[in-house]
Amino acid sequence: MTDMFTTPRPEAQGQFLVAALYHFVSFPRFAEFREPLQAVCDANGVKGTLLLAHEGINGTIAGTETGIAAVLAYLIAQPEFTGLEHKESRAAAMPFLRMKVRLKKEIVTMGVEAIDPNQVVGTYVEPKDWNALISDPDTLVIDTRNDYETAIGLFRGAVDPKTKTFREFPDWVRNHTGLHNKPKIAMYCTGGIRCEKATAFMKEQGFEEVYHLKGGILKYLEQIPAEESLWDGACFVFDERVSVTHGLAEGEHTLCHACRQPLTPEDLLSPRHEEGVSCVHCHEVRTDEDRERYRERQRQIALAKKRGERHLGS
Repeated sequence: MTDMFTTPRPEAQGQFLVAALYHFVSFPRFAEFREPLQAVCDANGVKGTLLLAHEGINGTIAGTETGIAAVLAYLIAQPEFTGLEHKESRAAAMPFLRMKVRLKKEIVTMGVEAIDPNQVVGTYVEPKDWNALISDPDTLVIDTRNDYETAIGLFRGAVDPKTKTFREFPDWVRNHTGLHNKPKIAMYCTGGIRCEKATAFMKEQGFEEVYHLKGGILKYLEQIPAEESLWDGACFVFDERVSVTHGLAEGEHTLCHACRQPLTPEDLLSPRHEEGVSCVHCHEVRTDEDRERYRERQRQIALAKKRGERHLGS
């Protein structure tokens, strides 16, 4: 676990501390834990989303250093979460509108029964050792994220399944027999949680040498200098920062609030882009009625901004 009071790199400075966390563990009392956890987050001014399920906890939260420290201390005090680890980054502005603690069937939805990372999982690879593994010609590198995430960044040479959701990943594996052509499989995702289940699934499918990047792309970008990096592009994150780059500095991407796709500065120059209404990704699939509805929402957002408020639809 990182030291929550460690001074971040200069390029990652920001007013708000962001903590991404997950922990797979048998957690039968997850439903009764929701309200107390929500109360602790609210009392400390922390916002974000935390998912609770029988299999553990997952989510990202943001707040002041003292607020995040209080929530993490509360979690680690629970007997189920004594081994909880988290990853830290910074944000110049609060990246979440509210705090949500939600109950789920899975903390990351794969939709395959009996996959338990506590029973079987791939071999963890530290960021410092990742370059050597993925540069090995005997290694097949697989990105387990979804298409809108891979569109803005990948490790060099990685296979992109182009899945719309993580639920599609098991069928993609079953339908690609060529994955067995190399002896080693190296997998990665944003923070590591999807790879916990993805590597467990791969092991169940008969793959023997399965590895995954410990701490995910976020830990790699935090620890590996840009001049040594095999990462190209930016990493999509599920908050208002949209993307981060090396050193976990905030990226240049914004989000289309019509289709939730990340947009580059070049995308914003397209005639198909209208803030809050359409972008290069969704303009052709939206109706005039859709666009008018989005324009009205955008007008309400602008009015709220003039009043010094933040509209919940922004």
